[in-house]
Amino acid sequence: MNNTSVFAILIGGLLVNNFVLSQFLGICPFLGVSKKLNSAVGMSLAVICVMVMSTAVTYPLYMHVLVPNDLAYLQTIVFILIIAALVQLVEIILRRFIPPLYNALGIYLPLITTNCAVLGVTILNIDSGYTFGQSLVNAVGAGLGFLLAMVMFAGVRERLESAEIPESLKGLPITLVAASIVSVSFLGFQGLFGL
Repeated sequence: MNNTSVFAILIGGLLVNNFVLSQFLGICPFLGVSKKLNSAVGMSLAVICVMVMSTAVTYPLYMHVLVPNDLAYLQTIVFILIIAALVQLVEIILRRFIPPLYNALGIYLPLITTNCAVLGVTILNIDSGYTFGQSLVNAVGAGLGFLLAMVMFAGVRERLESAEIPESLKGLPITLVAASIVSVSFLGFQGLFGL
């Protein structure tokens, strides 16, 4: 049993163990949807919802169904299926109630299913020995960390559009350089709370 405090878990997911900037999970939507602030925030909110919902479903399923029946080896397959179902639910809700956001996210919305950050949170909760409550806090912290990374990088990318960039660095090269600099800025949080 892990006795890590709720605050340390939240800060860990937000800053220290940021899935995008420290663990490099969820890079596809990070690079693909961060061109505009509104789509970056919309994608992040969808990811937060999926992370929390998937944790709320996968944790009890793992602890009360897979482990007692010696089926823990099916963890990854079961978790992916649950995440895919939840993403479909979020997609239906967005299409029905927020069509502009649904259209802005485009192909990246179904890609939440294969977003390794979402799967990473669900597996990390089990591997870290978190309780159900700690797992939900970790999912919220990781989701907020994803939001923080997306908003920061959307701001950087919007600034890059008006900057004078050498021809050889325009497009993807300058995007990757900027992403690496933003990532390096999060190294300063390593060792915080011993996480």
